[in-house]
Amino acid sequence: MINTEMEQLGKAPSKIREIFEYGKKRKAEIGEDKVFDFSIGNPNVPAPREVNEAYRELIATHDDIWLHGYTSAAGDLHTRKAVVDNLNQRFGTAFRASNLYMTCGAAASLKITITAMVTPGDEFITFTPFFPEYRVFVETAGARLVTAGTDPDTFQIDFAKLEPLITEKTKAVIVNSPNNPSGVVFPEAAVQQLAALLKEKEKVYRHAIYLISDEPYRELVYDPEIGVPYLTKYYPDTVVCYSFSKSLSLPGERIGYILVPDEADHAADLYAAVAGAGRALGYVCAPSLTQHVIEKCVGQVSDLSVYKTNRDLLYEALSGYGYTCVHPDGAFYLFVKALEEDASAFCERAKAFELLLVPADSFGTPGYVRIAYCVTTDQIRRSLPAFKKLAESYGKI
Repeated sequence: MINTEMEQLGKAPSKIREIFEYGKKRKAEIGEDKVFDFSIGNPNVPAPREVNEAYRELIATHDDIWLHGYTSAAGDLHTRKAVVDNLNQRFGTAFRASNLYMTCGAAASLKITITAMVTPGDEFITFTPFFPEYRVFVETAGARLVTAGTDPDTFQIDFAKLEPLITEKTKAVIVNSPNNPSGVVFPEAAVQQLAALLKEKEKVYRHAIYLISDEPYRELVYDPEIGVPYLTKYYPDTVVCYSFSKSLSLPGERIGYILVPDEADHAADLYAAVAGAGRALGYVCAPSLTQHVIEKCVGQVSDLSVYKTNRDLLYEALSGYGYTCVHPDGAFYLFVKALEEDASAFCERAKAFELLLVPADSFGTPGYVRIAYCVTTDQIRRSLPAFKKLAESYGKI
């Protein structure tokens, strides 16, 4: 016999990937310029110039064994030091290279961290809407995912809904800010209130309740007044899971890290468990060449102006057509209320206009769709008549 749980996961791919594959098929049938694919968060702006320069320089000046051989299991020491030096400079922290574990992107960071923490009966809490793979990561680790509803108008934390969900079984709370799929950023006041609540619950239950900060979109904010609080400064039992996929436009290179601060409860044991989980899951040694590139490029960010232009163009147009949209302060997604109760049916109707949107049921928010605007501005402009016709088909215009 085979593992039926894994079989079912393989036979039921994520809705995002399913629509992405449909889009590829449809483009081959009628032409790429006729399909408006907003399904997947695949950065469309180039990596910073320094990234490709770093690749070329490294290949030209180092031997193949160093470039492509194994690094230490936790990651190249020079890379880890460069990353923590940058964090310390930006956030006034005092991390060391030994606090960092390099990973194959954010998915690996989350899966390793959750696996490292789980004991029988544990629960992990996250806020709706949430990235659907959280459920996969938690449940396949043997724990239960508990979802906390947010304010239905702003998708900010609703503490009245959250507080009763924190129990003796709670191992961690997963926070994603800027959020995928809503683009919402949790402000400092909310972070302070969350930290105070978790500290209070730790005293009640007499064990650590970790905060897992999922941060692939940290740098993707578009307005100067919007700040993304660094959670380790507010709550000591925080573990940071980061990916360079979005900030450096390197999703296919699969590079990120886990940060376990010294201040976290049982930090040394937790870091050892992270290393052990990486080993057990087969994630030992993140891609070596890309680690060396990160050492040279840490702190760089891709040109975000295209995303801001796309956000403003799409938000203003769809709002004008009668759609209800959550204003995204970060990330590169527009979260939109479907024009009928069944978001999947709405997305099926949208296909008639060659619009490929993702229903948000699996994100824990039925009745909404996610639109990934990390596409060319030209695609957005060309898609607007289709969005208008879709709204007209519901009598919104």
